[in-house]
Amino acid sequence: MGRKFIDCREVPSESHCSVTIAADSENELLDAAVQHAVAVHGHQDSPELRGQLKQAMHEGAPTA
Repeated sequence: MGRKFIDCREVPSESHCSVTIAADSENELLDAAVQHAVAVHGHQDSPELRGQLKQAMHEGAPTA
């Protein structure tokens, strides 16, 4: 299984967040991304948020 990542720069926000989160498993990445979305962006942990985050996942390593 390859590494996966989510890049906040791909999602427009008022904070212009530049955080990228990466992990070896989808579950680990999803948990970390949910924590970030709740703590930093003020989202509520919900099935909808988790679905959106899963769709934002990419295989491989983020580009600079």
